[in-house]
Amino acid sequence: MNEKHKQYWKTNLRLMGILLVIWFIVSYGCGILFRDALDNIKIGGFGLGFWFAQQGSIYVFVVLIFYYVKRMNKIDHQFGVDE
Repeated sequence: MNEKHKQYWKTNLRLMGILLVIWFIVSYGCGILFRDALDNIKIGGFGLGFWFAQQGSIYVFVVLIFYYVKRMNKIDHQFGVDE
């Protein structure tokens, strides 16, 4: 593996690490750890913590997937491995 491939892989792992941290904070933090605090904020009559636990996390996950695809296409182009 040459230096360019190592840098490409390192960039990919850094992006995945950041997105996994966001995923963890949203799913575990907002849905479980911070639920009581977030429930003080109401959306449509439901607490924000409940909303994150039931459906908000899914919206965030979908946004993360689209962001990952867009960002990886840009990284692929940057390192010359795009299709």
